[in-house]
Amino acid sequence: MSPASVVHVALLPSAGMGHLTPFLRLAALLVRHHCHVTLITPQPTVSKAEQHLLTRFQSSFPDVNQVQFHVVPPDEDVPSAADPFFLQFAAIRRSSHLLSPILASLSPPLSAFVYDMTLISPVLPIANTLGVPYYILFTSSATMFSFYSYFPSLPAPQSFPDVVEIPGVLAIPKSSIPPPLMIPNSIFGNLFKEDSPKLTKLHGVFINTFEGLEAVSLEALNCGKVVKELPPVYPVGPFVPCEFEKVDQKGAPLTWLDDQPDGSVVYVCFGSRTALGRDQIRELGDGLVRSGCRFLWVVKDKKVDKEDEEGLDGLLGEELVERIKEKGLVVKEWVDQSEILGHKAVRGFVSHCGWNSVIEAAWCGVPILGWPQIGDQKINAEVVSKSGWGVWKKDWGWEGERVVKGEEIGEAVKEMMNNESLKIRAVQVKEDARKAISVGGGCEIALQNLREEWKKIVKNI
Repeated sequence: MSPASVVHVALLPSAGMGHLTPFLRLAALLVRHHCHVTLITPQPTVSKAEQHLLTRFQSSFPDVNQVQFHVVPPDEDVPSAADPFFLQFAAIRRSSHLLSPILASLSPPLSAFVYDMTLISPVLPIANTLGVPYYILFTSSATMFSFYSYFPSLPAPQSFPDVVEIPGVLAIPKSSIPPPLMIPNSIFGNLFKEDSPKLTKLHGVFINTFEGLEAVSLEALNCGKVVKELPPVYPVGPFVPCEFEKVDQKGAPLTWLDDQPDGSVVYVCFGSRTALGRDQIRELGDGLVRSGCRFLWVVKDKKVDKEDEEGLDGLLGEELVERIKEKGLVVKEWVDQSEILGHKAVRGFVSHCGWNSVIEAAWCGVPILGWPQIGDQKINAEVVSKSGWGVWKKDWGWEGERVVKGEEIGEAVKEMMNNESLKIRAVQVKEDARKAISVGGGCEIALQNLREEWKKIVKNI
């Protein structure tokens, strides 16, 4: 195609696998819809997993133009205990002025620009100079986005009501609101306060979701029930896991799963950022053994994988390691989660309810036992629970609030694995997910319409 007819979309993700992975899947989706894609990647990455994923993506999609965006280092006076991913969000925001020459140099001219939800305010004036539509990719649920967009209507955090009523969506108890919003001057809280009032200035919001999962929230958002003059919210999911995401596990854990009976395994993983405390890790191991179920457990006790060098014996204790051997496999490395969830041996998923994990479970039709730890995860767990294909133990609290004992964990796992109604509903959600990306499905229609809009812009340049 001649440059004059190319639909060119630039994508700017933020820090962490939970933000990078959906952007790369969106990039793959846009390529399939005959768009030329430029991926602007903030450097350095926080984790090795991010850098490895980018390398594999580049190998699989050599036609995607990948541009490095070198960010200003964090302030030296930042406390060492601060979350490294939140620090990177702040560093990218501080470096946003460096984007202008990058975007201006892109060829052919841009038709659209999609950037991360954590960068709304600092990137907005730059995006506004491009003369093309600009959008954010909101890397959580439409239900969480309804809370995010409604946030400017709420009182100060210290005066939050016991229950926050989101018009047309749901009632969110105070206990489900992300804890950092209650902390004065937290990085996370400041992002909310600064960015959420500016949503009406965007041309649209992309969310990795679909009608069959969040019809009520999507309808409320797009009909102006939550916030008047909100731009269109496009359900462009479910983002399908891609071939480039597969990692060489040297035979495990997939080989181990191949040896297990169909529908006998519970998969346990709390995502790329959640690091449980040592006591909680050992209680979780005890609970999995007590459940009597076969299990595949991805264990993590450091937020950043570059810091994680301890062996399993030291982390779990030799006695627990011995008890696990009979029915379980424990790994510490990054795994191909979508392939694990799609394996015929896997029947259930103990999850933190990070949104990427929820969508992957929906795509594979796997019931969830939710154990939210941080951020948006209780609101996401409520989406799963209300949809009828998962449960969550609300009294287990946030990360670190209490150590949940092995007896409780074992009983909850056993209940989830034996609940036939959860499995039936999960299969229905799986069918809805696949309809969304088929011909005439919501995701396909949204992207086709957007591409037609972008083609008009190309003709007018």
